[in-house]
Amino acid sequence: MKVCIIGAGAIGGFIGTRLALAGRAEVSAIARGATLQALREQGWRLRSSGSLFQHPARAAERAEELGPQDLVVIAVKAPALAAVAASIAPLLGAQTVVLPAMNGVPWWFAENGPPLESVDPGGRIAAAIELRRVVGCVVHASAASAEPGLVEHGMGQGLIIGEPAGGMSERVEAIAALLAHAGFEVSRSAHVRGDIWYKLWGNMTINPISALTGATGDRVLADPLLREFCTRAMLEASAIGARIGCPIDSTPEDRHRVTAKLGALRPSMLQDVAAGRPIELDAIVGVVHELGLRVGVPTPAVNLLFGLTRLFGQVRGLYPN
Repeated sequence: MKVCIIGAGAIGGFIGTRLALAGRAEVSAIARGATLQALREQGWRLRSSGSLFQHPARAAERAEELGPQDLVVIAVKAPALAAVAASIAPLLGAQTVVLPAMNGVPWWFAENGPPLESVDPGGRIAAAIELRRVVGCVVHASAASAEPGLVEHGMGQGLIIGEPAGGMSERVEAIAALLAHAGFEVSRSAHVRGDIWYKLWGNMTINPISALTGATGDRVLADPLLREFCTRAMLEASAIGARIGCPIDSTPEDRHRVTAKLGALRPSMLQDVAAGRPIELDAIVGVVHELGLRVGVPTPAVNLLFGLTRLFGQVRGLYPN
């Protein structure tokens, strides 16, 4: 199987290195700048459980250099996805599968409705990457890029994959087998949209609040006022989930207890602010605001969180004006 990783940062590098080391796939990467140079000179590099793993990498700056693939894993930050979609065509053969390993709600998430403007303005991503190609993915792993081309694995190695329309398929089985052989804990989901919404429900509050305050997740939940605010926003998202076929069976307090066990967690948006990178606000919070409007669920807490974080990002040049 020919596999291309687009975005060889923390999660992309984690997946790419594991697949390359496992030896069942011909793994390449699309990268730019210092990451491209590091991959070419030092190969895939992953530090996990105190050990450094390396494997030679084939890396290119343009999709034309690699040609059609069997599987394309997109692991870029959401603000970069439109540019990826505009340049991905040379990687897409007749049967190429696209697996987005990204934070938040993906561009293909809306069912029986127009594209979500918050994650796919004008539907340009959906036009470039046909829904028939997509296999949904939820990543349950933490990793960071210590330097270009070097991934530091924190905890977790879970991947949930499934067909956007639900049910099982041969291609999901094939991808799951490939990823499991590379050491991932793979779950095959018959309702991956629900899995995506559940993960979003769990991090849509801690992520931006940590970015706003600079506090780790444990400190956010330790503040009773912030904990109660998170609860209100999550109840709004639960009501939306019930309207879009993604019901949440847990309570916010159930989720708070799970998050608290992770300790001094530095969510991805906090890491992006610290590094001066654009924040993934639309795919994590803006999309909840948009879906609330679409299905008629009031979202005052989500709206406040979105507005505050949006202005915070605009002032710092991390979110478009």
